[in-house]
Amino acid sequence: MATLPTFDTILLDIADGIATITLNRPDKMNAFTNGMMMDIIAALDHTDANDDVKAVIITGSGRAFCAGADLSAGAATFDYDKASGSGREEGLVNGVYRDGGGRVTLRIFESLKPVIGAINGAAVGIGATMQLPMDIRLATPDAKYGFVFARRGIVPEACSSWFLPRLVGISTALEWCYSGRIFTGQEACDRGLVRSVHTAEDLLPAARAIARDIIDNTAPVSVSLTRQMMWRMLGADHPMEAHKIDSRAIQERGKAADSKEGVSSFLEKRQPSYPNKVSSDMPGFFPWWSERPFA
Repeated sequence: MATLPTFDTILLDIADGIATITLNRPDKMNAFTNGMMMDIIAALDHTDANDDVKAVIITGSGRAFCAGADLSAGAATFDYDKASGSGREEGLVNGVYRDGGGRVTLRIFESLKPVIGAINGAAVGIGATMQLPMDIRLATPDAKYGFVFARRGIVPEACSSWFLPRLVGISTALEWCYSGRIFTGQEACDRGLVRSVHTAEDLLPAARAIARDIIDNTAPVSVSLTRQMMWRMLGADHPMEAHKIDSRAIQERGKAADSKEGVSSFLEKRQPSYPNKVSSDMPGFFPWWSERPFA
């Protein structure tokens, strides 16, 4: 087995097809830094390139998921003109520093593998918004959520103005962001942000069970394509856009070895063994979307 990369602010573990990324600054409640941004992006680069990885779980160490931005710079925390650190200059485009949280959420959005959030505690600011492009989110009932930006004199970041209304509706999104109040994982579940709530002891096993169901029964290339088809169609202006991609994908997948295996294993009443790989067997039209300014 290849040696896993190591990071300063996160842990990466890969076992049985599941990559677990753990935010790992427990003494700081996993507060988000520029270094953590770069580590998460690098870890997802690794999981995308590794065909042994079929699903990704993101969680936190200690009693928090992520308590938001590291505020150790004090009042100047969000003054990007005065900020410094590794990776900041590469995020400077036409005089504007790219939001670090947005760089993370866009990287999660681009993931070739399904991403499951196991939210084990406080999830405030970027700790809440980085979850939004995850495909499935689970939490403990007393996990503390907060879109607190207006209470800090700033605005929602990490592409949350795109993601959050699509997940919970515009009214709930605005209420949470206008007030900046803290609410529980149970409320997040009741209002559609979280799939289900679990005790702290059951949280990761529940996330792994969902990942296992995906891994054991589905074709990785199909899952990867489905992930991008679903997310990107949220911005389409007509169902014809989905029809175009559906038609191309069905044609390409239908003649692939995975399709033959999927049908044969069903008829033979056995577990499938899909041969196609995400690293080498994505269809020729992928990626079909156009270039974006910050890509």
